[in-house]
Amino acid sequence: MATARRLVVSFGRFWWEFLIGENPDAFIGALVVVGAALLLRHEQDAAIVLVPALAVLCLMESAYRGRRRI
Repeated sequence: MATARRLVVSFGRFWWEFLIGENPDAFIGALVVVGAALLLRHEQDAAIVLVPALAVLCLMESAYRGRRRI
């Protein structure tokens, strides 16, 4: 039982580090962009403009925060 628990905890820690790592802002930004694309899947004209704009904004925000930390 302890071995199974240890494996599950190790698996969870791996995915946490892989997805979020040192930059949780980028992960949250990616979720926002994917969520917007999902919500706008039937509004193609709005999605063509909004999804790339959101992606650029998220990247700019992440770069700004990364530069500010240094």
